[in-house]
Amino acid sequence: MNAKGSVFKYGDNVDTDVIIPARYLNSSDPVELATHCMEDIDKDFIHKVKKGDIIVANKNFGCGSSREHAPIAIKAAGVSCVIAETFARIFYRNAINIGLPIIECPEAAKAIQTGDEVEINFDTGVITDVTTGASFQGQAFPEFMQKIIAAEGLVNYINQK
Repeated sequence: MNAKGSVFKYGDNVDTDVIIPARYLNSSDPVELATHCMEDIDKDFIHKVKKGDIIVANKNFGCGSSREHAPIAIKAAGVSCVIAETFARIFYRNAINIGLPIIECPEAAKAIQTGDEVEINFDTGVITDVTTGASFQGQAFPEFMQKIIAAEGLVNYINQK
């Protein structure tokens, strides 16, 4: 399983309130949530993001409230993976539960820049910045997590059993 796309880069402590602002939480429709994804931190994000693109951030991505809407909005916007130095634990769990691939890799998070073309091999955890030629060793996804992501989330995975 691989992901490849163009990078949107953010800093430390990107919280769930900027990923999907609270004023839109009256909807649980992924398509509707996607239209507001990242708008309080990057108004152009939703107009520029393409299917397969990748978000890269520094420390503590997804901090704040435990809303599942945040990874749902990111995934529905077309993002294929989020790479960060670290993730807030509840965001990490919610992302896996809804089938959004995320990888902690401090070296990649620091080096990769906005607009870089990046490829990720989920089997090996290798992150390649195609733009610069640099490679980074992220955490490979255990087989069971890859199955959850392939099934588009934990509920679908369980229902397939």
